[in-house]
Amino acid sequence: MSQCLELDVASQGVTEAEALTNLKEALELYFEPPQATRPPQVRLVEVEVGAA
Repeated sequence: MSQCLELDVASQGVTEAEALTNLKEALELYFEPPQATRPPQVRLVEVEVGAA
């Protein structure tokens, strides 16, 4: 098992080398920017400003 304690990310492998390779991949995925699963909804809202 391999682990990055600073980020609480861990991985495992049959050998030490495989565990480190898998940890590297896990860290790359951890730092990958998030991608939207659906497009954002944009709405226009009109607000009247003035004395009530």
